[in-house]
Amino acid sequence: MAFRQALQGLRVILRYPSGTAGLVLVALFSVIAVIGPLIAPHGPFEVVYRADHSVLRLSPPTWRALFGTTNQGMDVFSQLLWGTRVAMLVGLLSAIGSVVLGTVVGLVAGYFGGWIDEVLMRLTDVAFGIPFLPFAMVVISITHPSLGLVILLVVFFLWRTTARVIRAQVLSLRARPFVWAARAAGAGHLRILLHHITPNVLPLSFLYAAIGVQAGVMLEAALSFLGYGDPNAMSWGTMLNAAFQAGAMRTAWWWVLPPGVALSLFVVAIFMITRAYEELLNPRLRVL
Repeated sequence: MAFRQALQGLRVILRYPSGTAGLVLVALFSVIAVIGPLIAPHGPFEVVYRADHSVLRLSPPTWRALFGTTNQGMDVFSQLLWGTRVAMLVGLLSAIGSVVLGTVVGLVAGYFGGWIDEVLMRLTDVAFGIPFLPFAMVVISITHPSLGLVILLVVFFLWRTTARVIRAQVLSLRARPFVWAARAAGAGHLRILLHHITPNVLPLSFLYAAIGVQAGVMLEAALSFLGYGDPNAMSWGTMLNAAFQAGAMRTAWWWVLPPGVALSLFVVAIFMITRAYEELLNPRLRVL
């Protein structure tokens, strides 16, 4: 069922040029994430040297360094390729984790209601009251910063919206005649949830999964730019942070532009996909 709904959503997205363009961009980023480190000329923290063995510092784009080098002589092109893998990894894992958690919470709260709904929704309210960046900065400051911790923090921040939306949908679905018929036929709670209600909320879950990938990438970049990312992982935010710390935001355009453009393109691509995907949720928007 989930696979069929995913195919249906893909067909809807491909009917629009903007949705197709968004998918192509995301596919391109995904390919770069997989093969980027394999084709990168240098490691993310490797120093590039000239023929006379001097460090190639703050060099504009050349054949030796396609996107130029940083103030420490690191290759910007290689860092961009390595950073794409980190961005996609964080975005994908945080989206999956937040959507699974939010969908489960929304299903349970909306279906059972009563004190279960009250407890889960009050926990969701508490989560909504916690600002992400200050909370994440405090947690990372008192622990050891790592990519896994960043992913967990993003999941903690993103699940709450998914839970609220899924709960609202379940509240509507549980009063539908097909759910009454299932209960009259002797179906248990688990079967009704898995076979009758969950398939009807999966399109919303897929939508928030796409949004979660975008949000995960942006939040990781924000934390890294502020200096709270994994120091052992190269990401787009880390590149921008290094350029900012070196005072090269205005002078070394070749250092700032690649990660900035990559972030912008990724955000726009996800927006185009989710905009086209809205038609699956609202068939009245579809073009005949």
